[in-house]
Amino acid sequence: MLCRHNHCTLGLLSLCLCCFSSYFLTPSPAAVGFVSEDEYLEIQGITREQSGDYECSASNDVAAPVVRRVKVTVNYPPYISEAKGTGVPVGQKGTLQCEASAVPSAEFQWYKDDKRLIEGKKGVKVENRPFLSKLIFFNVSEHDYGNYTCVASNKLGHTNASITLFEVKTTTLPPGKGWCVLSAGPGAVSEVSNGTSSRRAGCLWLLPLLVLHLLLKF
Repeated sequence: MLCRHNHCTLGLLSLCLCCFSSYFLTPSPAAVGFVSEDEYLEIQGITREQSGDYECSASNDVAAPVVRRVKVTVNYPPYISEAKGTGVPVGQKGTLQCEASAVPSAEFQWYKDDKRLIEGKKGVKVENRPFLSKLIFFNVSEHDYGNYTCVASNKLGHTNASITLFEVKTTTLPPGKGWCVLSAGPGAVSEVSNGTSSRRAGCLWLLPLLVLHLLLKF
């Protein structure tokens, strides 16, 4: 019996797996999108979800079935599955994340104002993994706020996403009330932290200030 590892690229019309044997062949799996004929298994309109291991089982009336596996890898260009902006106060640590799925694995690059951010820039670090890239600011300054572009690429193509690092301002409440966080960026919200059950009520008096701030900003 002969079974081989197969690689294919997303966009092919079909993939044909061959499994030769002197026995009668029963291919598996049998599902929508698969066409089986003796020792051939055709995967029509292949997608990345059809990557994985396939089994070829050969049997007759003389011996027990013989099973072999063949691994199918579907190559496809990157697509970014998660890229979310974040708010950070001045002087604090901030992180922007960019997740991308791709085969082969994507390579990541970060840009701000069309300028590529180079590893080793003072106060900024880029951490890259096969499917995830992080842009880390160790001490956020006013200059760091703005829109950043994450670019993910492999030999089949590339894609990008815009991610915003926006300012979050903290305001101290009167004694015993705790503190309030005012977010002046996308999806602005207010929160409060103290030791009482009426936490969110303490921030209500600041809502008009937040609305006025947003109106002046935009």
